[in-house]
Amino acid sequence: MACAILLLSSKQKKNKEKQNPHLLSRLKPPPGPSPPGHLKPSRRSRGPRPLPRSRAEPPAAPRTLRERPHGAALRASGVPTQYWESLSRKLRGEIFDAGDYFGIMQVEEVDEEEEVDEEMEEEFKKKPNPGNGPCFKVIVTNENGLQASNPNSVFLVDHAWTFRVEHARHQLRHVPGLLHRMANLMGIPFHGEIPDEGSIEHVLQEMWKYSQTYQLSQGTAEEKVPVWYIMDEFGSRIQHSDEPSFAAAPLFYMPQQIAYTVLWPLRDLETGDEVTRDYAHGETDRLIRKCVLLPWVPTEVLDVSSCTPEPPDEHYQAILAENKEKLPVAINPPVYAKDKVFKVFTDIPQVLNNLTHPRFVFTDNEGEADILYNFSHFKDYRKLSEERPEVMVNQFPCENLLTVKDCLASIARRAGGPDGPRWLPRTFNLETELPQFISCFQQRDRRGEDNHWICKPWNLARSLDTHITNNLNSIIRHRESSPKVVCKYIEEPVLFEREDVGLVKFDVRYVVLLRSAQPLRLYSYDVFWLRFSNRVFSLDDLDDYEKHFTVMNYAPGATLKQVHCEDFIPLFEKQYPEYPWTTVQASIFKAFAELFQVATSKPAPLGICDYPSSRAIYAIDLMLKWDTSRDGKRIMQPQILEVNFNPDCDRACKYHPTFFNDVFSTLFLDETDNCHVTRIV
Repeated sequence: MACAILLLSSKQKKNKEKQNPHLLSRLKPPPGPSPPGHLKPSRRSRGPRPLPRSRAEPPAAPRTLRERPHGAALRASGVPTQYWESLSRKLRGEIFDAGDYFGIMQVEEVDEEEEVDEEMEEEFKKKPNPGNGPCFKVIVTNENGLQASNPNSVFLVDHAWTFRVEHARHQLRHVPGLLHRMANLMGIPFHGEIPDEGSIEHVLQEMWKYSQTYQLSQGTAEEKVPVWYIMDEFGSRIQHSDEPSFAAAPLFYMPQQIAYTVLWPLRDLETGDEVTRDYAHGETDRLIRKCVLLPWVPTEVLDVSSCTPEPPDEHYQAILAENKEKLPVAINPPVYAKDKVFKVFTDIPQVLNNLTHPRFVFTDNEGEADILYNFSHFKDYRKLSEERPEVMVNQFPCENLLTVKDCLASIARRAGGPDGPRWLPRTFNLETELPQFISCFQQRDRRGEDNHWICKPWNLARSLDTHITNNLNSIIRHRESSPKVVCKYIEEPVLFEREDVGLVKFDVRYVVLLRSAQPLRLYSYDVFWLRFSNRVFSLDDLDDYEKHFTVMNYAPGATLKQVHCEDFIPLFEKQYPEYPWTTVQASIFKAFAELFQVATSKPAPLGICDYPSSRAIYAIDLMLKWDTSRDGKRIMQPQILEVNFNPDCDRACKYHPTFFNDVFSTLFLDETDNCHVTRIV
């Protein structure tokens, strides 16, 4: 067998429109949402930077792309200015003229007796085509080639499918023609008109070889969740090269409220030259490039250790600089009169509406306040410590080491070594520990161990942009959308029997009060909160939110199951009579103590700063999993999922009116008698 080259010129493509619509370079995307907003770049500058215009502001069509906001986006993407005028014209006129310059080349196996153009075959052999399915390439077909200096040598690429990950399965099921088109594009056999689950699952697995991403820079937290898209058949046929001939970047065109991909040459090309781009654009480290390209060029990295020691001190110094946090100067612990009434400045409605303790009064004047209790992050501790050292604040310098997920995993290794402590799921920072994670994944796969993982943004709550998968390609590609960690998914959680549903996942939220870092004084509020899934747990249907997640407060149409802790404990102990809650909670508090001990064990910025005027309240979310103790006994092992800064205390205030009185009395008065708190450390 040998390779035959089938070349579809632009003229042939027009003639084949009815027979082979999936081979056209310009196809209208199927019906479905095309998210409005502005594009935010990935960390390797694959996309434009956030555009300054507000999403609610009606867009005015600029005369040229040099005007804001498009100019800033193009400049950030590296699109040479010589192309801007032509690009502006093509955007305004919706001119898709790639077919005048390029053709899609399909390579098929034929009998060796058939004649084959040897020159084209040799050229094909030089550049392997990554991925599965039919072999396609894009080549220059214009008889004059393509000159990079020509200002018209810039092209628009349409997007065939725009989606958010959590909506992908639903769209493949219900958007007419979408599954058929994606299956054809990816070389997946699909017959008939009715979407079948097998084909849908196959597309969901393969789509990570074709998907690109951008992020909206404005709007609600939900609207900022990364958007993924698949370019049309022309764009999706452009193959990878370490020495690419073209560059590509997404651009959101304001007047049309549509995102396109901009394609431009990096050098002059002759007729027959291949159009390629770098799938790992911006990655210079050889090992990282190998890992990033793994979805298209499968390889093993088992020679890389999966060990992840704690990062060096410079890592924490860089985080401090990035956060623009100014550490305080050393001060003596402030001393107050025993009967002092403290003036509180706060912007938190729950505090304003529920703090009724007689020794606290509110003030609108920040300058006269004794306590600053702010919702937003405080930054300039140096100025506060120098000018008003006696003023207390509801935050600690460097507390992001607890509340940001990658930092939490890093400092936790002080308690459990490179693999982390038993109370934290095995976690990798995809930004800095990608090879180690891939090695761990491949080792587990080789040993036949469970390989379900959960991808989480560093600094988002409410399960936003959080995905469960056993698809290695998916995890690698998610690294491009926003900074993420990947944690071992709890494959054997302790479940709770809901009479109306069955055995479901649940998590527990404790509110902890940090009175001081040195010496460490940590309390837990005596009431904890519970959240439940709405469907019976099983290790499948990984995109079924109500099966695998417990945060139902923000899920439209989802049932919110509420059980008070006083009612939960007897129900739990009835289901698990060998595991009294007092014993379970003792192991939970032990995990909390170890976490805060390691978090305060080193000086700032390597640990939480022991600023004497700082106090703080955090919410710790955890689950229980089945594990085996060192003596072989089956145990319920707490798994800390995240630590939340300034948590939502609405339910606490609603059902426990003295909540903030207890919090303020514990943190600012050092009076815990008659307060619903338990000292942990």
